[in-house]
Amino acid sequence: MPRVLILLLMLCAALAPLPPAATANPPTPAVRVVDIDGIIGPATSSFVTQQLAAARAAGDRLLVLRMDTPGGLDTAMREIIQGILASPVPVATFVHPAGARAASAGTYILYASHIAAMAPATNLGAATPVAIGISPGGGGEDGQEPAAGTEPDKQTKGEAKPRPGGTMARKAVNDATAYLRSLAELRGRNLEFAEKAVVDSASLSARQALEAGVIDLIAEDVPTLLAQIDGRELQILGATVTLATADAGILAVQPDWKHRLLGALANPQLAVILMMIGIYGLFFEFTSPGFGVPGVAGAICLLIALYAFQMLPVNWVGVALIGFGATLMLAEAFLPSFGALGVGGLVAFVLGGLFLIDSRLPAFGLSIPFLLGMAALSAVTLFAIGGFAARSHRRPLASGTATLAGADGQISAVDDSGTWAVVDGESWRVRGPVALAIGDRIRVKAVDGLTLVVGPIDDDSDSARS
Repeated sequence: MPRVLILLLMLCAALAPLPPAATANPPTPAVRVVDIDGIIGPATSSFVTQQLAAARAAGDRLLVLRMDTPGGLDTAMREIIQGILASPVPVATFVHPAGARAASAGTYILYASHIAAMAPATNLGAATPVAIGISPGGGGEDGQEPAAGTEPDKQTKGEAKPRPGGTMARKAVNDATAYLRSLAELRGRNLEFAEKAVVDSASLSARQALEAGVIDLIAEDVPTLLAQIDGRELQILGATVTLATADAGILAVQPDWKHRLLGALANPQLAVILMMIGIYGLFFEFTSPGFGVPGVAGAICLLIALYAFQMLPVNWVGVALIGFGATLMLAEAFLPSFGALGVGGLVAFVLGGLFLIDSRLPAFGLSIPFLLGMAALSAVTLFAIGGFAARSHRRPLASGTATLAGADGQISAVDDSGTWAVVDGESWRVRGPVALAIGDRIRVKAVDGLTLVVGPIDDDSDSARS
């Protein structure tokens, strides 16, 4: 147990928030390039805000966010935007390489940046919030709500405008629209597209975005971007800053081990796998104590899974259903119910996986094949562990005095204190129905306290037995 506690404390210390890692600074002020590749989550926001602080401390001329993202979590996106708005170092968001996108949360970050740039054959937009199941152009609510998908003040004029249905959906859309409009007003970008991107999930190509005034320029790569913006004046925190990027060195920064680990843990499939490994390990340890390793590994995996869940948009009812399903499958291994508990456990597990992530972002969802595969694997594994544990409990004792019955030995001493024999490498006081001499072979018939009841081995019968 002390070793388990030490390992758990070490794990908590490793996952605790750390101060920003020191980054080697070039000899002259540089342009810091930070990649946002994939889903924007807690690991991304932590890394970007860390690099914003590092750029400020190093006196960098510019920080470039090189972006290719389908979107991400609202909280992580807002944390990044707040860091950009408060940064004294200019920030340029560059959608790159060709074929990349700045969808959903990426559009907000692009609007918030001091400079918005895109590579050819890239796109942005589709910024409708989806975490609560908003469907652009969907129907409204029943009762006293207006007609489905229309603006209340335009119903009588025949100018209905599609709106996401449902009060909560409209609140989320209105909030997101106002947020993106405020960023557009701050940076002088296209207000009309800001609203369409949220309400209608509108998207634009790089060329269309440039013509509409959504972005500032199109560039092939980072050096081309730096050449185009050299000498440009920006308003940053109330002061005018002139960019000098033509001769600046480029410092490409890679995430450290902590942010790579956080990025991996933000995968809900990995979190579910770790959770199930934790359940397997703890169950095996509790049913067959003495191994130690399964219990320690299970506890560590379960803690890491819980840490991952708190970073994700998790519905805790889904987590509870997964745990309940595993419990039912465990019960089936010990309390045969003709499959009722096992089937119930599988159903609860699959439903828990479907409800687990409170988001419609594809990268955060759990697919049906994955859930069915995990449910089947869980059932097989838990039944196997349960069967092993049940057999272990039914197995006869393999240690203690109860195992001495039937064991053979040899008389080692006969003195005033009694007769002694060596049985299984140990010296025991023995007694028998006949007198025994040193060297006689004996067989244990019973155990009476600290004395063995023995009888001589008849060579003829022993030979016949063998």
